[in-house]
Amino acid sequence: MSDLKWYMVRAVSGQERKAKEYLENEIERENVAEYIPQVLVPSEKVFEIRNGKKKSRDKNLFPGYVMIQADLSNGEVVHMIKNIPGIIGFLGQATGTASKPPVPLRQAEVDRILGKVEEIDEFDEQLDTPYIVGETVKVMDGPFSGFTGTIEEVFEERRKLNVMVKIFGRNTPVELSYMQVEKQD
Repeated sequence: MSDLKWYMVRAVSGQERKAKEYLENEIERENVAEYIPQVLVPSEKVFEIRNGKKKSRDKNLFPGYVMIQADLSNGEVVHMIKNIPGIIGFLGQATGTASKPPVPLRQAEVDRILGKVEEIDEFDEQLDTPYIVGETVKVMDGPFSGFTGTIEEVFEERRKLNVMVKIFGRNTPVELSYMQVEKQD
């Protein structure tokens, strides 16, 4: 088990997740989980606004690559990985040179890549700017879309706000999520 190292495997661009899925299925089928404990597609969460709605999606950090933690002392493991649909070969190994062993990533590179993924997860928690009571916000989503209102209460743990919106000349309290409102300048 001490021979576990991280390797980058080239995959067909756009097919990284599918290649990861095929590889995980093959690991389970061949019962080689002790040789390949982890398969990752390093990605980060990206927020974009489409049609006035805030959407999140995963963006690959390294398009065309999959990270594998593996012990390649068993030659069959290398052969199995290379024969997965969507996988082209190991990074740093020319196609057709089976005699040359795959080159593992340096620990500093692994720490940087895995650290970046964890850092993004932590940043994701702080991404939504906290709102302040008395602040004016514009409703971007839901039945009150387009209305502006004043924040009356903030429920940080639930990521919700109580907003006082003027409807037909009357102030009406509305509970909205952070994702449904946008700060007014």
